[in-house]
Formats: sequence, structure tokens, C-alpha cells
Amino acid sequence: MTVRATYAEHAGSRRGPFGTKAPALGFLVSGSRRVYFAGDTDLFEGMAALSPGLDLALVPIWGWGPSAGAGHLDPRRATEALRLLRPRLAVPIHWGTYYPLRLGRSLPAFLTEPIEAFRRYAGELAPSVELRVLPLGDRLELGA
Repeated sequence: MTVRATYAEHAGSRRGPFGTKAPALGFLVSGSRRVYFAGDTDLFEGMAALSPGLDLALVPIWGWGPSAGAGHLDPRRATEALRLLRPRLAVPIHWGTYYPLRLGRSLPAFLTEPIEAFRRYAGELAPSVELRVLPLGDRLELGA
């Protein structure tokens, strides 16, 4: 298996006790399957050439609050990423992050709308990509 760090269009962040600035990265895992973990990113030049023949793309469809913000894919742009990446299967990530908090009696729209919009856009713009929406804590096993 090979793990290769890939470019991500996202401002780096300061981490650790000394506030060291680190670049944002995605990862391409290659072996018997090819998996792309986008991490925090927006669309970027070269995304289409990242990895022909992807089995799975883990694609962020939102940020952490009521808006996606710069350096993040929203549902529409995440669908554009699917068109560029052309994976066989896609799993949306980075959405509904605060679902367990149940901010009040009903869930705020920013926790539920991103996945519904992503499903809609993907059905229209990337119908050949199979989507799997995983419940929190669930896992996915890629078949042969």
C-alpha cells in the first residue's frame, strides 16, 4: 500500500503548542484499491489528474458551521469535484458535525441541508458515481 499526500486548496492552520503552521493536505491511498481522502479543500487545478481509476472518494460537502466558508467544498462544488475525480463510489464527509448537540428541539438547517443538496446535485451532475451516506460511526468495506 502507498499513501501519498496531495495538494489541498485550503489555508494551512496553526497546530500544536507552538502554533506551527502546517499545510492542508489530502491523501491518496493506493494498493488493491485507490482511495482519495480530500480533507479540507476547495476545487483546485489538477484535481482531475489526481488519480485515474479511483474506487472511492471521501469528499467534504460542508464546513463546521452555518456556512461552508473559504477553502471548503459546499454541496454544489463537491459535486463538481466528483465530476473531476470520477470515482466509482463517493462518501460525503464533513457535514452534520454538530448533530449530536441537538441545538434546541429541532436540528438547524445547516446540519441537514448539505447532505440533501449534495444528493440532489450528484444525481443531476454525477449520476454515474454511486453515493453512500454513512451514519455517524459506521464503516464501509469496499468489495471486489
